[in-house]
Amino acid sequence: MLAKELNLAISTVSKALRDSHEVKAETKTKVWDLAKKLNYQPNAFAAGLRAQKSKTIAVIFPELANSFFSLAIKGIEEVARGKGYHVLIYPTHECKEQEISFAYRLMDGRVDGLMISLSRGTTNYDHLIDLNQKVPMILFDRISDDIDILKVTTNDYESAFIATQHLIENGCNKILYLEALKFTSAGKFRLQGHIDALEEFNLSYNKQLIIDCDQSDQENYYHIKHGLVSNKPQGILSSIEKLATLCYNACKELNLTIPNDVKIVSFSNLETAHLWSPPLTTITQPAFEIGKEAAKLLFQLLDKKQIDLKDENKILKSAFIKRGSSAVCETFT
Repeated sequence: MLAKELNLAISTVSKALRDSHEVKAETKTKVWDLAKKLNYQPNAFAAGLRAQKSKTIAVIFPELANSFFSLAIKGIEEVARGKGYHVLIYPTHECKEQEISFAYRLMDGRVDGLMISLSRGTTNYDHLIDLNQKVPMILFDRISDDIDILKVTTNDYESAFIATQHLIENGCNKILYLEALKFTSAGKFRLQGHIDALEEFNLSYNKQLIIDCDQSDQENYYHIKHGLVSNKPQGILSSIEKLATLCYNACKELNLTIPNDVKIVSFSNLETAHLWSPPLTTITQPAFEIGKEAAKLLFQLLDKKQIDLKDENKILKSAFIKRGSSAVCETFT
């Protein structure tokens, strides 16, 4: 339609709409002005077919209700829209079998690229290795260092170390650590950061203070409550967001006041953390930025740019935000 109106070749109009350097500025202006006047929208799907591309990328991730993933997907979508791509989302609900099923289903060419954040139970990576040979792929947040795929994550070790140090400096000599994601690199780094901080301050590592929370909410709640009663910790470090809610509920049931009886710090991207009673001290990951960086790396692969795995694996810094649950109100990054 535009080509006919302006008496231009279809290829010239297409290049003008893509702001190609091959088209003169004057011609671009004519094309853009007419496109705006006619409210013209380019057909991304048809363009993709001509280029043998679906113009679609997919995101496989563990949880719909997790605020981290909501923000990360927003970052991914912002980059994808700028490239004229659609985003398909596949939540696994922490089911490794679902993750594997999605991965093999996407090998048929329906998407041009893929981003994956691993389910907590994923320990075998054959499906990722197979998929990576057919579709450009990025791992984000929940990753594994056992496979050579580009990754974007945060400084989990340093964040857990700082959080543990904070609790110790505020009088916590006995800290309950709520462990989750133990099969992922994030889970391993968070636990190690906690353990190393204890050793740095001459506190002995006690396995009884490590609560396995890779279970159902009901089981996790029981173990957290039992840990509070049997160990009487002065502090709690929660390695994932949703365990913080269980901590508050358990403390309320046991008539423990926060932060007087027990101080709490959690990895969390909750926008409402400052509204909790008391406000929750958080390790807040740059979720939106992680999504953007992961998407940018994926499009570099789609553009067939050479990327060095060692140089381009991204580690972004989280922010440690002190609030009332640990008895200090101050923010720093």
